[in-house]
Amino acid sequence: MEKDPQGAGPVAATPGGTAVQSRSEDEEPAGGKDIKRTAAQAFTGGVPKRRSSSRSIKRKKFDDELVESSLAKSSSRVKGPPVMEPTRCSGSEPSTTEKKKVSKSSSAPVPMLATVATPPPITKRVKKSKQPLQITKDLGRWKPTDDLLLINAVLQTTDLTAVHLGVKFSCRFNLREIQERWYALLYDPVISKLAWQAMRQLHPEAIAAIQSKALFSQAEEALLSKIPSTSQPKLEVFQELLNKHPGVFYPSRTAKSLLVHWQLLKQYYLLEDQTVQPLPKGDQVLNFSDAEQLVDDAKLKESRDEVLEHELMIADRHQKREIRQLEQELPRWQVLVDSITGMSSPDFDNQTLAALRGRMVRYLMRSREITLGRATKDKQIDVDLSLEGPAWKISRKQGIIKLKNNGDFFIANEGRRPIYIDGRPVLSGNKWKLNNNSVVEIAGLRFVFLINQELITLIKAEAAKMSQQ
Repeated sequence: MEKDPQGAGPVAATPGGTAVQSRSEDEEPAGGKDIKRTAAQAFTGGVPKRRSSSRSIKRKKFDDELVESSLAKSSSRVKGPPVMEPTRCSGSEPSTTEKKKVSKSSSAPVPMLATVATPPPITKRVKKSKQPLQITKDLGRWKPTDDLLLINAVLQTTDLTAVHLGVKFSCRFNLREIQERWYALLYDPVISKLAWQAMRQLHPEAIAAIQSKALFSQAEEALLSKIPSTSQPKLEVFQELLNKHPGVFYPSRTAKSLLVHWQLLKQYYLLEDQTVQPLPKGDQVLNFSDAEQLVDDAKLKESRDEVLEHELMIADRHQKREIRQLEQELPRWQVLVDSITGMSSPDFDNQTLAALRGRMVRYLMRSREITLGRATKDKQIDVDLSLEGPAWKISRKQGIIKLKNNGDFFIANEGRRPIYIDGRPVLSGNKWKLNNNSVVEIAGLRFVFLINQELITLIKAEAAKMSQQ
């Protein structure tokens, strides 16, 4: 083996005396490969040489090799034209001769590197924005109904400011947007064509509804304002006005629409025979706060509304009456609750003289005299027999039960129907003595009269003492 004079690597001597470098079967020409390897090393920052075998052993790349190759590829994409690296099988490493050639080419003059690193500028293709997209977007916000409203309003008023203030579109367009849309409909052939096609597809009923909302022109309002405000015009007057001036009024106008607009003109004092009162020409216009300070609070407090006070007094009287009625009905409802739940209190206490027990309710006698009958809204009694059952045959004041000083109980019949005591009838105007466990029957309702013997005994004893004194 002989050394190459320039130190490029080992060469093999052939019989013809010519030196031929050893390279693998997939190796490219030396000049192109040196340039590519030099560019790759220049972009990767001069990676140091590694020892490797020339055997083609398949193995996975290490992390530093992956990073090195990715940097080389990314730098070649950004800074210059695509530089093709030598293709080799996966897992095979470059031979020692290749590495030496790379080191040799790295010591080459700088101009070669400069020619690789500074590529010619690439002209980028700029995509042209498509005009139909913007047109479609603009047409999507402006609906065909809005375009028709805009056209009708401009033809009526010839004033875009009045259109902006008087027409209610599907969206809230400002004055500038309305102006741009009107100019687009006039001068842009594409937008005007699309809008015209969309408006032609509207339903006739929708077109009629839009035309009925058209603004009134100045000529129309001038004719309407001539009708005096003191008169009460009917639909025939406006129909005659339509027939006389067919060229002035919009084709979709009706007598009813003219009447409604005339009423609006009258409301805002816009008719010819109406005048608006001017504001006072003083030094300062009186505002709300100044007027509030001028009001005398004392005068406001002194004023009394007698009618209102009388109504409040009557309402208060009714409420108090209802409260008293509810207080009187409370023990009766308590009797019903006790009979339904079965949790009834004892028959007698220290204040109960006797009790009138029925099948459903129980009446307690806590005074020396109680009234029996049927209660109404106008008249209240002590014992309401309607709580026991049907009492439509019972008089409002059927009877009275009294306790005398000797401890005897008597019942007096003051109704129309008789009262049966233990099967004996007591006619109207008569009275009968009640004993303990006496059965009282009134119009089919039966009760048992129970006497508190202990309390009655005490009463008799006190009565005897008083008689002896």
